[in-house]
Amino acid sequence: MKSSVSRAVVAASVMVALGLTAACGSDKGSGDNGSGSGSGSGSGDKKQSGQQAKQKPAEKKSTALSAADLEKAVLAKGDLKGYKVEKMSAEDMPSQTVPADPAACQPFADMFMFATQPSAKARVGRIMTGPDELDATVISLALLAHEQPDAEKVMDDLRTATKNCTAYEHADSKYRDVAALPTPKAGDEAVSYKVVGLIEGQKTPMSFTVVRSGSTLAAFYSINLLKPKKFGVPAEVVEAQVKKVEKAKQAA
Repeated sequence: MKSSVSRAVVAASVMVALGLTAACGSDKGSGDNGSGSGSGSGSGDKKQSGQQAKQKPAEKKSTALSAADLEKAVLAKGDLKGYKVEKMSAEDMPSQTVPADPAACQPFADMFMFATQPSAKARVGRIMTGPDELDATVISLALLAHEQPDAEKVMDDLRTATKNCTAYEHADSKYRDVAALPTPKAGDEAVSYKVVGLIEGQKTPMSFTVVRSGSTLAAFYSINLLKPKKFGVPAEVVEAQVKKVEKAKQAA
């Protein structure tokens, strides 16, 4: 059974590597969109200085959780009985974005690597396998810290993509049969969809769910290499992660 689960983990790693290779080959990353400070660049140096001075206290009201907050908020060993949790390395979550064709599918291509436009202020990722050793489902999840308007925009873009995107190419890979899925009742809003990719020569459905809780996005996707038709992000994982994010927000 360990070898079965390992195959699924390897498949997930291959998918990540494809995106990483393309991202590393691109000189054009999304970078920091730099939208965190500056709505007060008025007219005139004196006015600008005064406005900036007044804005300094407002900067403390950032709604984005810190990287340390995210580490406390992400699911860990023992949070869900029987689930194994492994840390996702920074190399597995490149911040660069690679253009998708057609452009209407870009939000899906970005979320595949847990990247967004606008960029997140901080991110953490985990890989989980369930308590059933006969189940080769692998769940990848990430927490993305944004300012509130940016988090809402990412959700709007994903929702729009579910209406306008049915197939796309990204990082030399093809994805098809994109379709919206029922959304869980979690957080402030959620988006769910499926994408069918080609892994080790076979069509493999991938299920994505993204939940917004305040300014934080909890993003999940799952695959099952051994039983491609059996896929979906377990509701208990989504529920547990969102609850932990909400507790972290209160603590912060």
